[in-house]
Amino acid sequence: MKVLAIGDRFIPAEFMEAGLKKLREKGFQVDVREWKHATLTELQRDNLLVEQKGPEAIDLPEELAKGIEEYEIIVVQFFPLNKRTIEQAKNLKYICVLRSGTENIDCAYAEAQGIEILNTLGRNARAVAEFTIGMILAETRNISRAHAALKAGEWRKDFPNSDAIPELYEKTIGLVGFGNIGRLVAYYFQAFGSKVQVYDPYIKEAPKGVALVSLEELLKTSDVVSVHARLSDETYHLIGEKEFALMKPNAIFVNTARSGLVDEAALIRTLENKQIMGAAIDVFDKEPIGSDHPYVKLDNITLAPHLAGSTRDAFANSPKMMADHLVKKFAW
Repeated sequence: MKVLAIGDRFIPAEFMEAGLKKLREKGFQVDVREWKHATLTELQRDNLLVEQKGPEAIDLPEELAKGIEEYEIIVVQFFPLNKRTIEQAKNLKYICVLRSGTENIDCAYAEAQGIEILNTLGRNARAVAEFTIGMILAETRNISRAHAALKAGEWRKDFPNSDAIPELYEKTIGLVGFGNIGRLVAYYFQAFGSKVQVYDPYIKEAPKGVALVSLEELLKTSDVVSVHARLSDETYHLIGEKEFALMKPNAIFVNTARSGLVDEAALIRTLENKQIMGAAIDVFDKEPIGSDHPYVKLDNITLAPHLAGSTRDAFANSPKMMADHLVKKFAW
């Protein structure tokens, strides 16, 4: 079988070559190409556009699709495969996506053609989970604000939460979504001695020490609310004005998942009115944000430029995970 792998700045050609080595050892012909961007910011801009508007949102470089009709397997991470490209791939049997989501694939058309779509669920779960813990600590303990103050020559000791700076021990952590990332976050928080509760309508039984609750109860009783759900039509703006109004005034809100899960304008109003203690946000409706974004003017928020899943380990391991998956699938 012939495999076309299309890398990008996060999973460059050398990562693809190394990760898919096992397929070559099994007799597959593997050709590697790369979707070029001058900077990571440009790649993330295109990726966000595809996530929001679908794989038709971007015109693809023709050279990347050259001879695509020869291949039975295509491996991509962020590279979009729209209807026109899939139509060109006359012999295509499998689309392998090196991420948990498949927003960059015209899945409906591919499946209608009998093409199977495979992905790497949980490939960056540990990266996102660790980053989530870091964001929570940064916000609750004022690490980012103190750092910025010291860089500006200020010995700052007064913060939005100065009267109620918490420890995480015995605090209630509410996780909205309990997939691979949510489970790791729960595990880490149990090590802190926190109480963990989750809302996930697809989970019928939680592991020991984790309570399953309604979204309303979670919002009313959690000291930290962290979102880890998958973005879909059903979960778009899952958290909005009504949900923020339920939260405790000393709670913090965290989103390292997808911006669309949260009504961004409602969160801004909530923070401006100091209805909750603070927030930690890694994803935005429009990226990159500018210096005029309302978030930037707030002192009760910790911001990061969409970094949660970006570790060398996660990107380098993704092609290896897919190669292992294909090897098992074909029982070699």
